[in-house]
Amino acid sequence: MRRAFGLRVDLSAVSLSQLEYFVVVAEEGNLGRAAKRLHVSQPPLTRQIRALEDELGAPLFARTSRGMTLLPAGRRFLTHARDVLERLDHARRAVHDDTTT
Repeated sequence: MRRAFGLRVDLSAVSLSQLEYFVVVAEEGNLGRAAKRLHVSQPPLTRQIRALEDELGAPLFARTSRGMTLLPAGRRFLTHARDVLERLDHARRAVHDDTTT
């Protein structure tokens, strides 16, 4: 168990694809555009974002007729999500570099 947003949360159920989906939705501000960019349909993307919010115990986006905007918790989480994805990318490159030398 870890603390996230002041709550005790089990983050073991948060997937890397949820983090990637979250970052793209945050960048696009629109589920339709995010789904297109991710090459997924909108309903599963919506479900994954809601599941992520459930796992974290906090809403990350304000949903409006114009799209989705990050709430304060979402802005804080975005920094961490990007960091995790960047670290994973570095780790993958390190493994690849080791196998090609």
